[in-house]
Amino acid sequence: MGKIEIATQWMINLANDDAHGYDQTHRWGPDYDCSSAVITAWENAGVPVKSNGAGATGTMYGPFLNCGFSDVTSQVTLSSGKGLEYGDVLLRTGNHGHTAMFIGGSRIVHASQNEKETSTGGKTGDQTGNEICTRSYYNSPWTYVLRYTGGGSGPTGDSTIRSFQTWLNNNYSAGLTPDGIYGANTKKAATKAYQRVLGVTADGIFGAGSKAAVKTLKSGSQGNAVHLLQGMLYCRGFNPNGVDGIFGSGTTSAVKKFQSGKGLTADGIAGADTMYALYN
Repeated sequence: MGKIEIATQWMINLANDDAHGYDQTHRWGPDYDCSSAVITAWENAGVPVKSNGAGATGTMYGPFLNCGFSDVTSQVTLSSGKGLEYGDVLLRTGNHGHTAMFIGGSRIVHASQNEKETSTGGKTGDQTGNEICTRSYYNSPWTYVLRYTGGGSGPTGDSTIRSFQTWLNNNYSAGLTPDGIYGANTKKAATKAYQRVLGVTADGIFGAGSKAAVKTLKSGSQGNAVHLLQGMLYCRGFNPNGVDGIFGSGTTSAVKKFQSGKGLTADGIAGADTMYALYN
């Protein structure tokens, strides 16, 4: 596992663990703010940004560049996120600084705010499920986009996503390049595969007909439909702690987090509404 993958997955795991919430006073664990989370993620990956002076959004830029990052802001369309790559660090400097990491599939992971919608004074741990979370990309607006190019990152992308892509190729002749990056092609391939499981037209567009054919999945369910559910949850930043086709406690937890983020009833049961949201 390379440095980019280690740092990014550390952030995703942090977002999925409610033992960690948002706080600017006790910000180096178990709670974090936006900058301490991103800095710690890269420190855990063996990139010594904190040791080189990164401590907050206002002091990240120089140390990150000194530790193998490149400023690729000019290569990215900030309004849409076009040009972003897995693991890119998004940084807004100034009086109201913020930072996040891009995780592919037009999504980011970041530490946002506590349950009081403030920066301090909350309870330890994630009280809302969204204090540290994954969400759709938005332009903060970002001042810089920093990309790790310092070498030693190993294969690009995420190994679990790469395995999911390979599984789609082997089981559904998806024709994907297993690059470990969740994008439009992987989403379409997974959608087509699930449509084949449902017995509907496999056009890669999950509409009303596909939604009507959904068979509810829950704890104890097994098979390719579960494998696809787990793979899509993982790709969208909700780690089910295994993509193995067996609906266990990790999958239940990931489904609940996804449902909560979409404003659905967080019951951990993957029915038609949940599947429609997941594939759209």
